[in-house]
Amino acid sequence: MSVDLPRPLDGEVRSLESRAGRLTYYAHGEGEPVLLVHSINAAGSAIEMKPLFERLSERYRVYALDLPGFGLSERSERDYNIALYSTAVEDMLHLITATEHQSIRVVSLSLSSEFVARALAHGAVGQSATAVDAFVMITPTGFRRGDDKRDGPAGSSREIRWFSKLLSLGNIGKRAFNLLSRPKTIRYFMKRTWGSDNIDEDLWHYDTLTTQQSGAHFAPLAFLSGKLFSKDCHALYRNLQLPVLVLHGTRGDFKDFRGAEWARSLANWRFIAYDTGALVH
Repeated sequence: MSVDLPRPLDGEVRSLESRAGRLTYYAHGEGEPVLLVHSINAAGSAIEMKPLFERLSERYRVYALDLPGFGLSERSERDYNIALYSTAVEDMLHLITATEHQSIRVVSLSLSSEFVARALAHGAVGQSATAVDAFVMITPTGFRRGDDKRDGPAGSSREIRWFSKLLSLGNIGKRAFNLLSRPKTIRYFMKRTWGSDNIDEDLWHYDTLTTQQSGAHFAPLAFLSGKLFSKDCHALYRNLQLPVLVLHGTRGDFKDFRGAEWARSLANWRFIAYDTGALVH
């Protein structure tokens, strides 16, 4: 049973009929365009980027996207895969380019950094002054100790096939999602993400609502199976020619950036660590 899901951000609420299905996005402010892309988890949505959305809209034209299967975007039963998400980002960048006619800055959270990097690699939106000219990753995936092995074939995923098949049997996947999306469970994982008991209560409340939407389990189950994690993310990252800023915390479950030395040596990359959890912003 679904519950009413309020819009997570102030400003304009619009829809885009994209190649990745119907996408909902939010826009606010005036100035040079910035695109915010939330993370992937059991309860992901654009509300994760709310602090940045509110602050940056004082100086910029800010766009925030609900990715496929999350928030107010389409949650239909379909194949949720890497290509679907990179295509959604690519189509959103095309929309902003066509609307604003200015270079775009992109801020991504966690796994979505891989989708943005892949969209840029396609070249259709480019990495020039007329398209995307700066990329900020907040706690991106691919930099833990041992992640240097993520140099697999182009477009390949880290899907655990037997686990993916198990989740597709009967109601096993839906029941697993229901366990993960209990309010107490969401709070537990948020504490681990924050590295503290002092979590964002408004975000927690919204997360409890968004997981109760019809079709809310489809995309998270693909995430759980490893299907949305790419084996070739290092190649994608290395090919980025634009300035890249990585922000990450030193507390919680996502503080391991011991596999980032190769990127720290690149002239266009910069890393900054903060005494926070994964949601630095």
